[in-house]
Amino acid sequence: MSQPTGLPAVSVVICSYAEERWDLLMGALDSVRGQTLPPQQTIVVVDYNMDLYKRLIFTVPDAVIVENTGPKGLSGARNTGAGVATAEIVAFLDDDAEAAPDWLERLAAPYDDPDVLAVGGRVAPQWEAGRPRHFAEELDWIVGCTYRGMPKVSTEVRNVIGANMSFRAEVLSRVGGFNTALGRQDAIPLGCEETELCIRAVIGAPGSRVVYEPAALVHHHVPVERGTLKYMLSRSWSEGISKAQVSRVVGHKRALGPERRYVRRVLPRAVFSGVRDWIRGKDSAGLGRAGAVIAVLASTASGYVRGRRQPLEPMPVKPSPVTPDDLWREVQ
Repeated sequence: MSQPTGLPAVSVVICSYAEERWDLLMGALDSVRGQTLPPQQTIVVVDYNMDLYKRLIFTVPDAVIVENTGPKGLSGARNTGAGVATAEIVAFLDDDAEAAPDWLERLAAPYDDPDVLAVGGRVAPQWEAGRPRHFAEELDWIVGCTYRGMPKVSTEVRNVIGANMSFRAEVLSRVGGFNTALGRQDAIPLGCEETELCIRAVIGAPGSRVVYEPAALVHHHVPVERGTLKYMLSRSWSEGISKAQVSRVVGHKRALGPERRYVRRVLPRAVFSGVRDWIRGKDSAGLGRAGAVIAVLASTASGYVRGRRQPLEPMPVKPSPVTPDDLWREVQ
């Protein structure tokens, strides 16, 4: 297959923090090596794990291996990778995800429009032991994946998904990168750093767009423990806290617009479908699935309330170009 022409050069950043994920990381790297649009460079950022760093240095000669030079956590590691990247576009792939062969080609194509600041793709869950029967597809965001209710065609969105996203390098530089007060740290399931960055980027460039391209596909490994109700509630609680932090930075309307539509339209259908399937005898797990949706919604809302009451850490990135008029509109 000939290499596509006319597409921007891409640097791929993969962040990793644990040797226990070695096999998954190797799978991610192999998937990048097989791209129809080869990356200009592949960068692996190690988040404060010297043993992993040394192992990669001696094992992976075809990637740039660097240590996180920022605060510990995913946001700091991503900023380190973006700082090393030399290409026009910086793409991020999780260390437990594998990209389809045309992933980069699909991500890069929308950048022919100069108004496009970021492009994200679809993230399909790859369940270690099969999808749990109580885990509705509408809740796949809990495991970092595309959920039922998201667009099925390329469209403008508020934010990309962290496991499969890309940005213009100059955008990352202009806004100061990811907010290191947000994002996962080791196994602590906080998030929303990509949401906050996308919002800041668009605020600073009126008329610009963030694009979701579902044809740009990655498969995201989901271990058994992330399918449990305990993890679902823990992750949704953390998501609520993260959303509260974001809302205090960029305003609640920008932070929660898509979530309101999700709660009004997507979740009621999920609950109704589960109850209906249980009543009709089509699926004995339907009632449990409906109950899990309600429990996750309650846990997320509780986390949000808790997060609004917590003191907000200083934002260690360049100030967002939000004017007083912007903030006034947010509270109207």
